[in-house]
Amino acid sequence: MAKPYSARSRAIEPFHVMALLARANELQAAGHDVIHLEIGEPDFTTAAPIVAAGQAALAAGHTGYTAARGLPVLRRAIAGFYEQRYGVALDPERIMVTPGGSGALLLTSALLVDPGQHWLLADPGYPCNRHFLRLIEGGAKLVPVGPAENYQLNPDLVARHWDAQSAGALVASPANPTGAVLGRGDLKDLSDAVQSRGGHLVVDEIYHGLTYGVDAPSVLEVSDDAFVLNSFSKYFGMTGWRLGWLVAPPEAVPELEKLAQNLYISAPSMAQHAALACFEPATLEIFEQRRAAFQARRDFLLPALRELGFSIEVEPQGAFYLYADISRFGGDAFDFSRFFLEQEHVAFTPGLDFGTHLARQHVRFAYTQALPRLEQAVERIARGLQRWQG
Repeated sequence: MAKPYSARSRAIEPFHVMALLARANELQAAGHDVIHLEIGEPDFTTAAPIVAAGQAALAAGHTGYTAARGLPVLRRAIAGFYEQRYGVALDPERIMVTPGGSGALLLTSALLVDPGQHWLLADPGYPCNRHFLRLIEGGAKLVPVGPAENYQLNPDLVARHWDAQSAGALVASPANPTGAVLGRGDLKDLSDAVQSRGGHLVVDEIYHGLTYGVDAPSVLEVSDDAFVLNSFSKYFGMTGWRLGWLVAPPEAVPELEKLAQNLYISAPSMAQHAALACFEPATLEIFEQRRAAFQARRDFLLPALRELGFSIEVEPQGAFYLYADISRFGGDAFDFSRFFLEQEHVAFTPGLDFGTHLARQHVRFAYTQALPRLEQAVERIARGLQRWQG
């Protein structure tokens, strides 16, 4: 008998939504019109100026490795973006360009967490956060949160759940799956609560730029000691280019650079050259137009789902998700999601992918489809609810 695979591999759970996505693709291949509200990927293709910059980089032969920290010109451009958007004077030497936001999370968790230690994470939350911690033989201490806490950690929760094995806390603002945003005061209080206990605060700012009616502050506005994860995938629309960045305290950079050299050598060079176009005024205008489109979608879908009976107590202020309580309809979230996929050909994500706290009575809708498709989805869901409850 072959030796079993590693315990760490067996402990990392698959995405439950992937089974639904596979079935959705089967239905689509069979000729059914499936409305995809399950995957957290913008439906807009990469903006034309970025594509042109990538093509020019290829034509110029920029296909080799870069420095592990990334192109200096890109790190300077990212620092300039922080100055422009947040009023933060950021030394480019503190920036690591990474293969996606996932590369930033890998570096940070490997640097800050020893075997047996854990970070505090909000439940519900993005599942890969806890899985990366398991990969490096650490762990996640999931803290149940709901509407009363704005689906976010706070100093009281940190005080209640911190223990001798706690190495820090990871929060996301805006958050996946809830769209909840932390204000400047919230970030300052969290930073103080974690640092006073000798821990590190890590903030996932991957959905920054995609906020509606508010501006999400960066934790760098209130702390120089926090670690910031970000990505070119969401606001900048470069999902398949696999490019992100990490901002770290200066003293952490040499260790992070050493890890990057060993783990992945460098982020994709063509993507780095292409990303320089993200910060041009004309390209930023494209992103702002897309943000307005996402807000219009949220402003349609949120009241429409509430009218159908879904409970969404906290209006999401960012990202492109609605996290909805289905308890009034009865049944399990996975069965509920499967029913609507099979019967109405609308795909959305069961809460099981985001943690354990009330996960079986929640689903996530991604409003990554144009308004006419969202209108069709609502019509189908309304029809399906009659059959589900009948």
